[in-house]
Amino acid sequence: MYPATISSEEINELELQRYEGKVHIITQPDQAAKVMQKIANEKVVGFDTETKPAFKKGEYNHVSLIQIATSTEVFLIRVNLTGLTNEIIAFLSNKKLVKIGVALRDDIKDLRKLRDFTPAGFTELNKIVKSIGIESNGLRKLAAIILGFRISKSAQISNWESEKLSDKQVNYAATDAWVCIEMYRELERKGYL
Repeated sequence: MYPATISSEEINELELQRYEGKVHIITQPDQAAKVMQKIANEKVVGFDTETKPAFKKGEYNHVSLIQIATSTEVFLIRVNLTGLTNEIIAFLSNKKLVKIGVALRDDIKDLRKLRDFTPAGFTELNKIVKSIGIESNGLRKLAAIILGFRISKSAQISNWESEKLSDKQVNYAATDAWVCIEMYRELERKGYL
C-alpha cells in the first residue's frame, strides 16, 4: 500500500538517484531508424519528451527530444535534428509496444504539431496510480512514493536545442524515461497491473 500523497519536505529527505546505465544520443535519421528497429521487440518502454522552454508570451517551441528507456538502455532522440521520421511515427503508432509515462497527453499533443500520427500503446502512470489510491501526480512525486527515492528536476528548464547536450541534461533526460519504466515494473511486481 502506498501513501496517497507526499510533501516536498518528505521528498527532500529521500536519497537522490539517477539513471546509471548506457545512454545513446541520436542525432541522425538513420540512427533513429536503427533504434526503432532495435526496440521493436520490447513489450514496455519508458517514454518522455523535452521541449526548449519559451519565455515570451505567445512563443512556442517544438519538441526537441524524445526519451525512450528499455530494461537495459536509454535512447535520447534529438528530434530537432532527426525530425519525426517514418520509423519514429511507426513507433508512436504501435499499439503492441506499451509506452509508459507521465502527462503523456501533452507530449502526444506537442509531437503531433511536428507531424500528425495516430497515437497508440501509450499508458498514463497518473491514471494507473489514481486507481490504487495515490492522489499525487507528476514524475518527481510518483518516483518518491512508488520507488522511494528523489529525482532531480534541475535541468528541466534548459535549452534542449543547444548544439551539444550537457552531462546534466543527459542525466536528467535519461532518468525521466528510466523512472517511468521502473515505476511500471514496481507496480507490476506488486500486482497492481
